[in-house]
This record gives sequence, structure tokens and C-alpha cells, in this order.
Amino acid sequence: MPENEPSRTFYVTTPIYYVNDAPHIGHGYTTVIGDIITRWHRQRGERVWYLTGLDEHGLKVLRKAEANGKTPKEWTDHLVETEWRPVLTTIDAANDDFIRTSEERHESGAQKFWQDLYDRDAVYRGEFAGWYSVGSEEFVDEADVRDGEGEDEGHKVSALDGSRLEHITEDNYFFRLGDYQQRLLDLYESNPDFVQPTSARNEVVSFVKRGLKDLSISRSTFDWGVQVPWDTKHVMYVWIEALLNYLTAAGYGQDEEKFERLWPASVHLVGKDIVRFHAIIWPAMLMAAGLPLPKQVFAHGWLLVGGQKMSKSKLNGIRPDELVNVFGSDAYRYYFARAITFGQDGSISWEDIHARYHAELANGFGNLASRVAAMIGSYFEGALPAAGELGAAEQGVIATVAQAVADADAAIDAVAPQDALAAVWNIVDELNGYLTEQEPWKVAKDETQRERLSTILNTAAEGLRVLAVLLNPVMPKSSAALWGALGAESALGALADQRIDGVAAWGQLPAGTVVTKPPSLFPRIELEQPAS
Repeated sequence: MPENEPSRTFYVTTPIYYVNDAPHIGHGYTTVIGDIITRWHRQRGERVWYLTGLDEHGLKVLRKAEANGKTPKEWTDHLVETEWRPVLTTIDAANDDFIRTSEERHESGAQKFWQDLYDRDAVYRGEFAGWYSVGSEEFVDEADVRDGEGEDEGHKVSALDGSRLEHITEDNYFFRLGDYQQRLLDLYESNPDFVQPTSARNEVVSFVKRGLKDLSISRSTFDWGVQVPWDTKHVMYVWIEALLNYLTAAGYGQDEEKFERLWPASVHLVGKDIVRFHAIIWPAMLMAAGLPLPKQVFAHGWLLVGGQKMSKSKLNGIRPDELVNVFGSDAYRYYFARAITFGQDGSISWEDIHARYHAELANGFGNLASRVAAMIGSYFEGALPAAGELGAAEQGVIATVAQAVADADAAIDAVAPQDALAAVWNIVDELNGYLTEQEPWKVAKDETQRERLSTILNTAAEGLRVLAVLLNPVMPKSSAALWGALGAESALGALADQRIDGVAAWGQLPAGTVVTKPPSLFPRIELEQPAS
């Protein structure tokens, strides 16, 4: 991720999700990763803004609403209030804004933007005759049209994503996208980090090199959308107004001071199936408007269940609350940040979540916190002992912590949360190994080794202090519980006020701080076995 200017806001967005159905864990995945990254930047003390929201227009939403016997507005209102807003609480997301493309602030901003492009002669009138994917809300070039097979036999499908196509002929308006082909290629060449990971960048570059045709930007055969301001018989093609949510939520056209503070975005997090819209159409639109480009578009892979991309149509979609109700929101957040390399496809299963929960969270981290607090309670009546002379073992812990903090911080900048957690877990493993080697339960039996016992437990408590801070962006509930158990709230202040760049400084917990055993951070869970 490009370095953020100190005077600017670190502004991160999720995709503008389709609201045609309830969210599944694919939506939760992107939102959690964005939440972890923005919470980490807040933990640095940076000014942060995190946006998520919903794309409510287009033919797909219209047809879904009609199939459910509702108007599009009734259907989207219902889903927003019963599904999409609640899921943010379920996964413990701390977004700053939630935008709906049916809101007035968005519709007026979108109309202002396209009126400006129309006035700049970046738009012209013409006729579109060709293929359209309702499932992806995408115009598909003839070169990307294939004959369907299996369930799609007798239909035309898109070679880009396999979705079914419909042939349409409409009187539309067009954006001069082809004018920006070379400027886009120059952008990718001069700024390789603009589209990441490399696989996504290569796909985008290859697509643009094939040649860009002008883009139809309006629809005239239905009216569920934002009206074209200069011709109210047309509504805007859903993508060319949905993309504008990143601007309209930032104050474009309404709050110039806010817009100046937030734009350009630091990173757009998107699924790989929509990277072309964000890395081709979106920057071309901004170039045409003379506006700054976002710093980066980062595309993640698909979540695979049983080896297949998760989807409602394949009946392998999993709702976030199904997992959170069993494992809790902290474990949910941890699993998707740790188990899957962000930017690649990742296979998930209940069995893998269950195994990691117990091995890494319950036995690795939770048990570590519990036994350190228990020993301080048992051997020092709950008062943190002062450390004596730090030997080679303690210096090894301190060195591991310092390196882990640096590595985790760098990984967050690289949009690699899995690497950040791997680095943090080096501390967990180091502390567990340290206690195994130092055997404080044996040292406690020798009164002459009282100072040594104090040093061991003080070192372990300091390590837990660091873990509470580093894991707060990932697992805020258990981190808060640990912070409270360490007595750090009264000794050092609020967990949110602790800074990443100072967390590795050793010896911050004062001797005498009251340490209490926390409730089990990650209690054991038995999965119900299916009936035979």
C-alpha cells in the first residue's frame, strides 16, 4: 500500500456491495479485512475513515425485488435493515460511514459528476446493440461471448465470469472510454502498485491492451436508477454511478472541506471479479473529471467451499452469523485474516476453523493469558512483581517482540494481514516457549529464586501487554478483556490510545499493578456431528 501522507486521512473502502440478497461470508471477508487494516492505522494514531455500503440500483436488483413481490425501494430497505446493517455488528466492524446509492447525497453527487463530464464532451449519444450480463451488470464484448454448457446450454455466457448473457438494443449515452487506453497503460507502468496483487494487475493490463471501446453509460428500458441529468428518459448504467459512492460519501458536491480531507482514497478493497471496473472504468472516469486517482486498488481472491466459489446459486453460501454464533466475532475475524492469503483464493471449512480455533486461539493465546494471570495471582497475590536482572532468555523475548512489531506493521502496509498475524504469533509462540523453558511453577518452589520468578512472570506479562495492543485491531473483544485483566487500563490508559510505534518499549506495566485472571478468552467448542 502506498505510504499515507501524514496530513491526510487514511481512507479505505470496501466494494459497494449488491443488495439483491443477504450478505454471506464473502462480503464479511472483505469488510473484516478492511476493518482490521483501518483499526491498525487508528492504533498508530492516524486519522482514519472507513467506508462500506450498498449498490441498490440496476436490473438485477429490480428483477429480484419483483420476484419477491416488492418495489425495488421496499426490497432494498428490507434487506438493509434486516441483513446488511446487522451484519456489521455481527462481525464487529467499526466503519465510519455506510452509504446507500439510493441516498440523496449519492444521487445528487452522481448527477453532478456526469453532468460535468457531459459538459466536457466526454459523453455522446449512440445506440448499443450487444450482450449484457444482468448477473454482473456488465456489457460484454462479442469476443468474450461463449455458448453455454450444462445448465447454461442454449444460452450465451460471458467468458469473463461465466454469467448468462442477454442481447439488448438500446438508445444510450456513451463515455469515451477508448480515449483513455494509453493513459491507463501509462498509469499501470509508472505506478505498478496502483493495482495489486500482481495477478490482478496483469489481468487488467492484458484486458486494456486488447483495446478499449467506448462504454454505454445509460439504460432506457427501465427506470430503477439515478436519472441522467440532461435526459430524464435515461437512468445511469449501474456501475458508472455505483463507483461514485467513493466520492459522494467523501463529500463530493456537498462538503468540499470533507472532500479535501478524505480524497483521494488510500485503498479500494475489491473482489477479483470486479477489479476491471475499479482499475479501468473508475480511473478513466476520474481522469476525465480531472480528479485525483485513488492510491491503490487491491483485489482479493474467492472463498472456496468444497473447492467451489461460494455463491447462493450453488447453495454453499455461509452467513457470517452462522460462524459467529459458534466461534464468536473475534475468532471469525482472526480466522479470515490468518488462514487466507489476501489476494489469493482460499479454501475454508468448518473443520479448519474449529482446528485453528483450538490450536491457535484457545490453546496458544488464550491458555497463555490464563496461566500467566493465574501464576501472578497464586505466587504474588495478584500484584505484578518487579523484574530483576534480565538475562539472555528475557533479551530473546524482547528481541522477538521488537521484530514482530516491525514485521507486522510492514505487513499491514503491504495489505497482507495474514503475514501481520503470523508475525504477531511469533510472540505467542515465543512466550509459550519461554514459560516452558523457564518453568516458573518449579522456580516458585525455591524461596531463594523469588527474584527470578518475579522476572519470569513480569516478562510474560509484558509480552501479553504487547499482544493486547497488536491484536486489538483483529480481536477487539478478547484484547480488551486481556488489557483489563493485566490492570493496564488503570496503569497505562485506554487500549485504543496505545500506539504501535511505542508498544515494543519494554517495562511499561508498573510493578504492583493488579492482575486478575480473565474469563476464558476462547472456551473449548464441540461441533455438533451430523446425524448418521
